[in-house]
Order: sequence, then structure tokens, then C-alpha cells
Amino acid sequence: MSSARLQRSLRATFLGLAANVALTIAKFLAGIFGHSQALIADAVESLADIFSSIIVWRGLVVAETPPDEDHPYGHGKAEPLSAAIVSVMLLLAAAWIAFNALHALNEPRVAPSPWTLIILIVIIVVKETLFRFVLHESETVESSAVETDAWHHRSDAITSAAAFLGISISLIGGKGYEAADNWAAVAAAAVIAFNGWRLLRPAFNELMDRSPDRELIEKIRAIAATIPGVDKVEKCFVRKMGYQFFVDMHVEVDPHMTVENSHRIGHEVKNKVRAETPSVRDVLIHIEPRKAAK
Repeated sequence: MSSARLQRSLRATFLGLAANVALTIAKFLAGIFGHSQALIADAVESLADIFSSIIVWRGLVVAETPPDEDHPYGHGKAEPLSAAIVSVMLLLAAAWIAFNALHALNEPRVAPSPWTLIILIVIIVVKETLFRFVLHESETVESSAVETDAWHHRSDAITSAAAFLGISISLIGGKGYEAADNWAAVAAAAVIAFNGWRLLRPAFNELMDRSPDRELIEKIRAIAATIPGVDKVEKCFVRKMGYQFFVDMHVEVDPHMTVENSHRIGHEVKNKVRAETPSVRDVLIHIEPRKAAK
């Protein structure tokens, strides 16, 4: 199951990487020869996509490395770590695009060439298609890193759409409207920054071992409570490692029960939780004596 997940994740990542290399070259050439600041900004965003795809690729590979002596819980944190790095790259790309677009407002401008609009239409279609495909794969494999990579494609489609709008206004308005191309780049940078921040928060939450949805925790508690001999589930802590979860649980049993029986109950709780919740990789059970009713 883990091997199939890795293969699907890498397929989506490599597809995006190949597309970004081709589109980055096309955007830079079209931006330079077509006199479009927005297209050059768009090319920079695609260049960031290339590096982000490489980071996601390495994060996925490292995350699937089996546990070892130094990393007994596995290497799953590599996924949210790569997602956080990519999110920061989005924020930096947005800042760079906005700075250059605003700086260029004070320089003499030549209206963009009309043929750049055709290039942008092709780019928008390709990137939106990539976004939908990679997002679907990220939901299937439950990977925050792949999801971040998908939104990188959507951000690229947004910058291309903004460039299309800016160039169109510049061409339709004629002399005096050349700066529309620059303002389109600024608007695109704002959208990219928003997506970067939106994706950075869940990645940091996962790195900080934030608890998952209460629904999952309550489900695990309910499963444990069905085991004969379990009087109460006192505590239940769940943390995410990659796409899997680790559970720490305090279970109360009869204080007069033998160690052997309490040990058996602990194993039954662990086995049933893992059987009914496949995303749970391991369960650590702490047995406690039932507290006397007050």
C-alpha cells in the first residue's frame, strides 16, 4: 500500500515538474520578446514551481523511508516539512513578483505583443488541468506535500490569467494603459501570497503535532470502549506522521485484574483500533486502575 502511494505521488510530481520546465522556458521567451512584465513574473512563479516539485519529490521519498534506530516513528514529517518549504517559496515568489512589477511602473513601457495572449491561453489550460489532476491524487494518497504542489499549479494558472487580463487591457486601452500589465502582476502576486499562507498553516500545524479532527479521536475512543474489560478511556492523544496516525491512550481497568489480563486487554484495544482505522499505524496503551467513584 505504501509503495503504491509513493508511486502515485511521484507520478503526479514528475508530471508537474516536466510541464513546469517547458512552460517556464516558453513564458520567459514570450515575456522578453513580447514585452510583458506579467509574463516574466509568471515565468518566475513557474521557476519556483520547478524547485518546489523537486522538494516535494525528495520529501515524499524520505517520508516513505522505514523507521530506523534514530527515527523510530518513521520519517513521515518530511512531507509537511516539504509542504512548508514550498509554501514559503510561494510567499517569496509573490514578494519578488510584486516588487519588480511596482518598480517597473516608473520605467518607460512598450505595450505587450498581441500574440502573447495565445501563449497564455495554452498555459492556463495546461496548468488548470494539472491542478485538478494533482489535487485529485493528493486527496487519494492523503499527502499535504502533493496538495501544496497542486495549489502551486493553480497559482500558476492564476498568474497567467492575471497576465492575460493585464495584457488585454493594455492592448484595448492603447497608449497610457501599458501599466495594466504591471498591475496584473501585482494582483497575481497577492493571490499567490494568500495561497502560500493558506497552505503554510496546516503544514506547520502538522509539524507541531496538532491534534487531528475530534471526529477521528472520538472514533478511536469509541472503538477502545467496546473491548470487554475496558472500564473507561481516560486519555486519548493522536498525532499525524505523514499520512498515518500514532495514538497514545490511557485505559482504566479493574484494579484487581492480573497483569496478564490487563496486558491482553491492551493488545485487544490496539488490534481493534488498527483494524477499524487503517490510517492508524500504532497505538501505545497505558493501563491504569479504575478510579473509585466519589
